[in-house]
Amino acid sequence: MANILTLELRLESDVVLTRQRTRQLAELLGLKSYEQTSLATAVSEIARNAIQYAGGGKAEFLVEEETAIKSIFLIRIRDKGSGIANLEAILDGRYTSSTGIGLGIIGAKRLVDKFHIESSKETGTLVLLGKRLPKQTPKVTGNYLAKITEELVQRKPENFYEEVQRQNQELLRTLEELRARQAEIEQLNRELEDTNRGVVALYAELDDKAEYLQRASKLKSHFLVDMSHEFRTPLNSILSLSRLLLEKTDGELNPEQEKQVNFIHKSAEVLSELVNNLLDLAKIEAGKIIVQVTEFTIADIFSTLRGMFRPLASRNDVALIFEEPIETIILNTDEGKVSQILRNLISNALKFTTNGEVCVSAELGSGNTVMFSVTDTGIGIAAEDRERIFEEYIQIEGLAQKRVKGTGLGLPLCRKLSQLLGGNVFVKSELGFGSTFFATIPLHYKPPVEKVVLPEVGWIVDSNRTPILVVEDNLQTLFIYEKYLEKSAFQVIPARILEEARRALWEVRPRAVVLDLLLDGESTWGFITEMKENKFTRHIPIIVVTVIDNRQKAIALGADEFYIKPVDKDWLLNTLTTLIKQEPLEKILLIDDDAAARYLLKGLLTDRNYTIIEAVTGQEGCRKAREENPQLIFLDLGMPDKSGFEVLQELKSDPAMREIPVIVNTSKDLDLEERRYLEQLTVAIIPKESPSREIMLSLIQEALAKIKS
Repeated sequence: MANILTLELRLESDVVLTRQRTRQLAELLGLKSYEQTSLATAVSEIARNAIQYAGGGKAEFLVEEETAIKSIFLIRIRDKGSGIANLEAILDGRYTSSTGIGLGIIGAKRLVDKFHIESSKETGTLVLLGKRLPKQTPKVTGNYLAKITEELVQRKPENFYEEVQRQNQELLRTLEELRARQAEIEQLNRELEDTNRGVVALYAELDDKAEYLQRASKLKSHFLVDMSHEFRTPLNSILSLSRLLLEKTDGELNPEQEKQVNFIHKSAEVLSELVNNLLDLAKIEAGKIIVQVTEFTIADIFSTLRGMFRPLASRNDVALIFEEPIETIILNTDEGKVSQILRNLISNALKFTTNGEVCVSAELGSGNTVMFSVTDTGIGIAAEDRERIFEEYIQIEGLAQKRVKGTGLGLPLCRKLSQLLGGNVFVKSELGFGSTFFATIPLHYKPPVEKVVLPEVGWIVDSNRTPILVVEDNLQTLFIYEKYLEKSAFQVIPARILEEARRALWEVRPRAVVLDLLLDGESTWGFITEMKENKFTRHIPIIVVTVIDNRQKAIALGADEFYIKPVDKDWLLNTLTTLIKQEPLEKILLIDDDAAARYLLKGLLTDRNYTIIEAVTGQEGCRKAREENPQLIFLDLGMPDKSGFEVLQELKSDPAMREIPVIVNTSKDLDLEERRYLEQLTVAIIPKESPSREIMLSLIQEALAKIKS
């Protein structure tokens, strides 16, 4: 670290000189104009502090090598004053002062690249401010510093008025730059507003398009479903009549006629397959397809498929093998749809396999399912096409595709049918090495549970009655609860699903919960645990009223009472009254190391049903505030481990505790700045010199009213 210059700080004129020398040296070291100004401003603020608060000091101008290629211009200002009180609060921006102390330090810190401050009563204050030098600045050597010093000596210090004039010019330039920046920001805001309007309009248009496409898709699906009879009837007629002609029921056909009728029959078969697939897909999309559950075995369905595909397999040089499982597997699902899935998969495998074999097998899968697999030795599928083949009308280009015609609907239909039954279809394949298609089907078909969308509940709470949350999905039972409590001090807040119950806990803040264990499609065991693990709801009593006798488990999880339906009116009213009387109205935390002071304070609070929590150190107080979440804290300022100011700072810096009202209860004689600081962060400051019961209780009520609002 090389020292360039040292200046004594005694008079106000020394501040001006320090500012001038800072700017001149910054210029000689290659800093830009705005960097010179910001550094000079920061240094003058700290120099003025040294003279104003410490009676003087010393400013040293240095250059330090940060790395082999980077250096930094430093100004070190020392004083021998009594140090800076509340330095940590000043640096964090939490300290306020009528004299302005602290503002210069914060401002200087923002203007420089490097800032360091040390302060104590014994050694005074040391502030280090620095700006990094640009890369083009030559390496700072002895010769280079001597040259800078020589140039600095030649520059005469400006007088006070010239410095003020220069500061005014710098200020005007800064204001002009700010105006230009402001104009740029306004222009950008206008452009952003235009862009936002365009984006909003685009989203609106996209929503319209999406709605239109959704309606069009529904209309298409409904049209195809409704037209199934009109499509299939003429096709079936063509197939039947052409078959009659080919069977020569009404006489012989000449060779040319037989050839023509064969073409008609094959075309009708292709068209019939296309129509059937289209109609099945449309039915699934429209939600009109019916699942007919029957009981059957794997052996039954394999036997049917074996007979169906024997003629087709015999015409090709492909062996069709069915591997039945060793154990008997029984399914309770739609046999027709399972057969349709396997027919499509086997048909595809035979189409795209010119020699070798197609093997069909089944085995029990995970999760109470059966997994069918159809393995072939055909052409295989490239990795990029393995998902595309399940898209409607997609056919992979290739030599085999030219040889074998298809509609591109078979595999999408297989996947949708399997998903309808609760399963799925997927493929494993490698180009040139065959494919295996898997279809997983649940052994027992479970119809989808329709989610009942209940209307948004809005609760109107009677301020003269105590809200009781009743979690019950049966309307008749809810009506009974309403009749039981209609002339009592309790008001029923109904919730038919757990989502509503959770919302009511936060919106209504009930004083007790009456809970049924079995809602429609939901079990509420977890809801009891959830309430008791949350520090905001664990104090709310829970009464379980249900049809199943599981009192032991309910009480173990945290329920306060248990009753088997139908509930008795008198029992319910008495239980609610007892539990709510037992419930503490508020929690109050006393943080004070003086046992006598805590005893006197508790004596003032005996008229109300408060829960009093005590802490004898600042660290214990912060821990209990975090764990117990009290509604109010009484805080003493003098404790053995940390001061009340430090405790208050920790409380207000923690998001979980910063909203808890704090009343300072102290015997400390506060100065003006301390009182103003505390008034910003606390509800009230009460001296320990025997406040009246009325004043204390009114302050508590005021604090509780604030947190409730």
